[in-house]
Amino acid sequence: MKKATIQLEALACPSCMQKIENAVKALEGIEKDTVKVLFNASKVKFDFNEEKISVEKVEKAITALGYEVIKTQVK
Repeated sequence: MKKATIQLEALACPSCMQKIENAVKALEGIEKDTVKVLFNASKVKFDFNEEKISVEKVEKAITALGYEVIKTQVK
């Protein structure tokens, strides 16, 4: 398992958080219990199985919702 933090542009409303959280949780290879969207920091944190999904796929899912990904960190 790897941990990822994705920095987004500023989130405008709490419902944005819910949309992003649901989209990330819906992806295969994401550890659903670890998905956290930090509203004030505009970050998405989650653990994922790199054999099943790449961070790029998660970024694409977020940008498909209309949110801009600023940078991504994987540990």
